[in-house]
Amino acid sequence: MTNYKEDLSGITTLIFDYDGVMTNGMVIISTTGDHLRAGHVKDGYALQLAVKCGYRIVIISGGFSESMRHRCNALNLKDVFLGVADKVAVFEEYMALHNLKREEVLYMGDDIPDYHVMKMVGMPVCPADAAQEIKDISRYISHFKGGEGCVRDVIEQVMKLQGKWLNGNAYHW
Repeated sequence: MTNYKEDLSGITTLIFDYDGVMTNGMVIISTTGDHLRAGHVKDGYALQLAVKCGYRIVIISGGFSESMRHRCNALNLKDVFLGVADKVAVFEEYMALHNLKREEVLYMGDDIPDYHVMKMVGMPVCPADAAQEIKDISRYISHFKGGEGCVRDVIEQVMKLQGKWLNGNAYHW
């Protein structure tokens, strides 16, 4: 098997689960019933930068709340699928719609609902605190936990390897 970094050179599409990847997995339920999640600003910066630099950024999550949709909109993420019961079906439809090859796709997940999709991509990766089953199938395990910079970690690695990190005028948020 090749070194995972060699395979980052062809990545065009980065797919992320939301809870446990873009957040630490904790949900705070307010007195009005809103589900509140915390994300890391460095992850947010890297996500919007990747969009500006032409990468496809996709969110596929079983969770749903207006705060999640608001965060994705604020980061200019267009391919956002929330409240998904069948991640494989959404993934396969997206792949076909955009005529993508598995080698072009990185997927970062953290738990069992991500398992089958991760087995279908060229670059399965996960946060440091992912479930063991997910770690076992990941080609790269970030040194950062979910919601604590793991998204930035993988985006930065892809962009650096492809010569797009600190290269251009897309750095104003």
